[in-house]
Formats: sequence, structure tokens, C-alpha cells
Amino acid sequence: METFALAAISLTISISLLIKKKRNPVYLSFALLCFALFLQKTGVFFYGIFNIAFWKAIYYLGFLSIPPLLLAFSRFFITRQIFPKRVIALTTFGSFLIGGALFTTFHRWPHVAIIPYVYVGLAVVYCYAAFLASIKKRSSDIEKKRMIYLAIACAMAVVVSISDIFHLYGYAIPSFSNIAIAALIYFTLIIITYPHLPEFYEIMARALIIFILTLFAAIVCYLVIGLFGEGSALPPINIIFMTSFIIVIFIDPVKLILKKIASFLFFDGRDVFTSLYAIDEKLENEKSVLLEEMATGLAHEIRNPLGSIKGAAQYLRSEVDTAENRNLLDIITEEVDRLSNVVSQFLNYAKPYTVNAKKQNINHIIEKTIALIKADNLSEKIVIRENLSPDLPEVNVDGEQLMQVFLNIAFNGIEAMPEEGTLSFTTSQIEKEDATIIEIAVKDTGRGINKEDMENVFKPFFTTKEKGTGLGLPICQRIITKHGGHIEVKSNPGKGTTFYIRIKS
Repeated sequence: METFALAAISLTISISLLIKKKRNPVYLSFALLCFALFLQKTGVFFYGIFNIAFWKAIYYLGFLSIPPLLLAFSRFFITRQIFPKRVIALTTFGSFLIGGALFTTFHRWPHVAIIPYVYVGLAVVYCYAAFLASIKKRSSDIEKKRMIYLAIACAMAVVVSISDIFHLYGYAIPSFSNIAIAALIYFTLIIITYPHLPEFYEIMARALIIFILTLFAAIVCYLVIGLFGEGSALPPINIIFMTSFIIVIFIDPVKLILKKIASFLFFDGRDVFTSLYAIDEKLENEKSVLLEEMATGLAHEIRNPLGSIKGAAQYLRSEVDTAENRNLLDIITEEVDRLSNVVSQFLNYAKPYTVNAKKQNINHIIEKTIALIKADNLSEKIVIRENLSPDLPEVNVDGEQLMQVFLNIAFNGIEAMPEEGTLSFTTSQIEKEDATIIEIAVKDTGRGINKEDMENVFKPFFTTKEKGTGLGLPICQRIITKHGGHIEVKSNPGKGTTFYIRIKS
């Protein structure tokens, strides 16, 4: 059962990568590697049942395809210098030679059957050694962490797979190699499809979600069989669990395929997949449009009386004789100016935004932002760090508006570090099924945000500052939303705050 489950999981991962709208060499090479593993495990499974030469041929086809495909994946994922094309071509030729020997009279030679295993083993060891050597050469700390996690996962899979040797020699130890390989290829899938996850707990959180869904599906299956199975024996837990895992990871590929079919047949088929949450979001957008329509008229009705009040106060100040009356009129003028400033910020928040978008490099916008921050006296005691990914694609954005967002978040962070601290800018890209997401993280080491305030930071007029209007972050949120992006905040009180901005490429 574990062999069949591994075959199904490999096929699912292969399909999920191949049907992505935006493909890259890493995805394609890993998809082909998973497909080769699918062929091998399918051949093993059905040859054990039917004992037909056809399934043995499928097994060898998949098994001998693994070395060149593993080198091709390593070439794109690790480095092209260690895995040049000629090495992959030579390995492909070697696979053809060994395959030909296995299906000719040469297969009768003593010990010839062990050659494929030695051949594949050497290819795996070579790739793993090159992988370990490449970790030290990584320039980014995020990349180093991800590579170390994957190296540890590979080593753990090998250790767990040693159980097969004891099982082969008749010891009462179950075989875990297929489960270990399934976990490894899924972990690798997370690593290559979520390059923005630097920490181990973030990577494992993705896997934990799948595990919880799988566990929930297995429990539901057991309940249904127990209630309506009419006394039939319950299947083993490993079968139910593996079946549930296959179903869970198959949902996204099947959904993408159905979405493409629906779009082809009904043109607007994507609306069929609209969730209730998306409907709620549509209602929120309608509220925003109504607010935009009201904003201009409201600002006009408030500003005119304010102008009259200020003018009258200034005239009266020139006529009064006592210092006490002049101070009172000065207070009126200052409060009118403050209220006028609030109205202006509200108008900036609520007015319709015109996004003058053009293809730009986010890194260049951040570099301009950092130059402006360094020119401000507030940043004298602040260390500014930048970890900008050099391979970011250009995106359609309004550079001035994005700079306004970055400056607002940065100055909020600087104010949260009155003595000293570090302000960091990090960029990365996230590959998804239908697009590439550019992520910008702005992190400070200030006092952080209280848990009670976290839910309110993007609400208009909420502020913890004495003279703040509470519209800075809501304006930032609207700008990012108008760009089709998303902004969120994470904070650890006493240790700092990080704002994450994600925009589609």
C-alpha cells in the first residue's frame, strides 16, 4: 500500500507543478523527477501483483530516469557550474546503456542486476555532496537556512530508509522508506514553492496544515465506515491515512484543472469557484466606493467653515489688547489647523486613487526610500539594513505611492526605536499557481505592538500617538489594495514589528 501511495503522491506533485501557469526550470525538472519516481513505484506495485514483463520495464524506465533527472533538478536548484549539460547528457547515455543491458542477453551475467542500484546510489550521493558544498556559497542567509533544512531532511530520510535493510533480511521491522521518500518530496515541494519562508517553524507550519487536514479526513472516513459499514471490518489506519493524504494534496491540482475546463466551456467559469469570503470582500469594496464618493463632499462642507473660523480668529487677534485673549485665539487657530490636517488626511484616505503604474523594479524604489530616510535626522541612531533579492521581476506599480507606503512604515518603526535600533528591508519572490508574488518585509527592533492593538492598526483614526491622526497605515493599506496587493503586520512586544507587503508580478 505504501508503494502505491508514494506513486500517487509523486504523480500528484508532478501534475500540480506541470499545470502551473508560470513555469520555471526548477518546477519542471522536479515535476519530471517526481514522474520518474511515479513510474518506478507503479512498476514495482503492479509487477508484484501481475508478474508481467511490461510492469518490470516500467519500473526500470522510471528507476533509470532518476539519475539524469536528479542531476537536471540539481542543476537548476543548486548551481549550474557543478552540473553542466554534458554531465547530464553523459548520465542520460549511461541510463540508456544500463537499460539496454537489462533487456538483452547481458542481464544473465552475474551481479548485473545490482548495477542499476549502484548507479542510482552514486548519482544520489554525488548530488547530495554537491548540495552540501553549495550551502557555504549562498550569499543570502534565508537561502542558507532553507538549504540546511533540506539537507537535514534528506539525511533523515536516508536514516529512516535503513529499516528496509533489516526488513529485507527477515527482521520484524516494517519498511518505512516509501513513507520517508513521500515526506521528503513533499518537504522539497514546500521549499521550492515557498522560497519566502525563512524559518523552520514557518516551513513546518505549511506541512502541519496538510497533516491536520489529512488527519481530519481520516477521522471522517473512519466515522462514516463505522456508522454505515454494516459491521464490516475497518481497514488499517495506515491505508486510511495514506488515502486521506492523497485526497488532500490532490485537491489543488484537480481544482486548477476544473477551473481551466470551466473557463474554457463557460468563459466566466472562474466565478463558479468564488468563495463566500470573496463575496464578503466584494461587499467591502462596494463600501469603499461609497466612502470615496462621500469623502469629497464631506471635506468641502467641513473645510469652508474651518476657513471662516480661522480667518475670524486671526482678525480678532489683531484687535484684542490683552495677552490672555491673544493666547485663546492662538489656540483656536492651532486647533483649526489640526482639524484641517485631519480632514486632509481623511480625504487622502477616502479619495479615489489613480495608480499611474508602470514596470519598475521594487528594489530601486526601496533604495530611493532608504536614501530619503538617511537624509532625515530621525535616523541618525538607526542602523538600516537591506537584503534585496537580485532576481526580482519588474512589476506594474506606482513608484511614488509605494515610496509613500515604505516611508510611512519606516518612520513609524524609527519612532518606535527612540534610543537606537535596526530597520531592515527584505525582498523576495513567491511562486504560486497563477502568478509570481513580490514580498517586501520592513522590520524594526522597536517596542512592538500590543496584542490588543494588533487588530486595530489598519482601522481609520486608531492611533497610540499623542498627536497622530490614525490614518497613516489605513492609507498605506488602501494604496497596496489598489495595486492588487496585500499588507499585514506581525509584532512581538518588546522585540519589534514586521510589515509584509505582497504584490503580484
